[in-house]
Amino acid sequence: MITGKITGLTVTDVRFPTSLGHHGSDAMHTDPDYSAAYVVIETDANDGLKGYGLTFTLGKGTEIVVCAVKALSQHVVGRSLEDIICDFRAFYRQLTSDGQLRWIGPEKGVVHLATAAVLNAVWDLWAKKEKKPLWKLLVDMNPNQLLSCIDFRYITDALTEEEALEILQNGKLGQKAREEHMEKFGYPAYTTSCAWLGYSDQQLQNLCSNALKDGWTKFKVKVGADLEDDKRRCKLIRSMIGPDNQMMLDANQRWDVNEAVHWVSELAVYKPVWIEEPTSPDDILGHATISKALSPLGIGVATGEQCHNRVMFKQFLQAKALQYLQIDSCRLGSVNENLSVLLMAKKFNIPVCPHAGGVGLCELVQHLIIFDYISVSGSLENRMCEYVDHLHEHFKYPVVIHQAAYMPPKDPGYSTEIKEESVLQYQFPDGAVWQKLIQDNRVKA
Repeated sequence: MITGKITGLTVTDVRFPTSLGHHGSDAMHTDPDYSAAYVVIETDANDGLKGYGLTFTLGKGTEIVVCAVKALSQHVVGRSLEDIICDFRAFYRQLTSDGQLRWIGPEKGVVHLATAAVLNAVWDLWAKKEKKPLWKLLVDMNPNQLLSCIDFRYITDALTEEEALEILQNGKLGQKAREEHMEKFGYPAYTTSCAWLGYSDQQLQNLCSNALKDGWTKFKVKVGADLEDDKRRCKLIRSMIGPDNQMMLDANQRWDVNEAVHWVSELAVYKPVWIEEPTSPDDILGHATISKALSPLGIGVATGEQCHNRVMFKQFLQAKALQYLQIDSCRLGSVNENLSVLLMAKKFNIPVCPHAGGVGLCELVQHLIIFDYISVSGSLENRMCEYVDHLHEHFKYPVVIHQAAYMPPKDPGYSTEIKEESVLQYQFPDGAVWQKLIQDNRVKA
């Protein structure tokens, strides 16, 4: 029995000044400060366990997400954890269907990012109560229990609850062997850390060389600011990684549809596996046009990190607008909504390659993709999970990478807990790090 009534919910604006080193820079986001609206849930249970959750932001605007979290807290504080998880679907819908707050969504934007942070904290607490890492909590659930966490509203024309049940039942077959495979070899990853757009050529070369020595074989390159510069950088990286290793491109929504087709066609000689976010993340039919145009070149389209919700993913799949689906642990409504997208991807036979370029995203999404392999997709074909080598030292339970693969977490919870000293140092604007940067006129308050 899971005990405890939620007695408190706090949220902190935590920001890391990554823009100072151009970490995370791309064609659209040139100066990101990797940040989080960081939620802590407490209960009256005697075990002293807390739930930690976050949603990812890029600096300015985090304070708006913090306000949204506080607005949602009225639906959380005072609730029994057992009541929440016994009817998780209803709790999810309560958060996403608040009669007033949904007007600034619904299920998108700031209010949905805040929903993700709150729900991530609830899942972290639940997994800790069960003394299991989140991926294992999900793997051990029976199919009906998993379904009870999912809101199927708006997607039953693409995936019915009965179809989802069948997928999960079939996923139980061979599950033990796949779990053992994960524990032995881990989930294959690719690195984005070598080729941020703001890095110098020397930095690219050094990082690629080190990554190759560490066993990395899959590399993502940021593109989209200048075509001739993209050609030069792609040629440089391809010459370093060789013809057999994989290269992916990411434009971060920079182009119009026809511009995307032309630009990527010019880069086709460097043999990219996919072009990621070639145009507006909301333009489903535009992605479909790009996908069709690039298909003869053997280049797929990947997107999803700024896909608002399960409804948009449904339409991307129905329109055949992507060849690689990129879930995000903090953009969608936490584990609940990601489960629905994993199931739709399975039905449409589209590989899931999660987005993880941000603070804490690697820590969270590893749980989801390991669960997907063990219990839903059952396949590693054309699948890989993003990895960025930034800020893991601030987490109590950081990711473990071995031979370019995510090793399954062993600690109970969702790996969401940031070290207390890091929260104190990097909370904005009062943390010691930010006060020093403001004092030195390196940043503005």
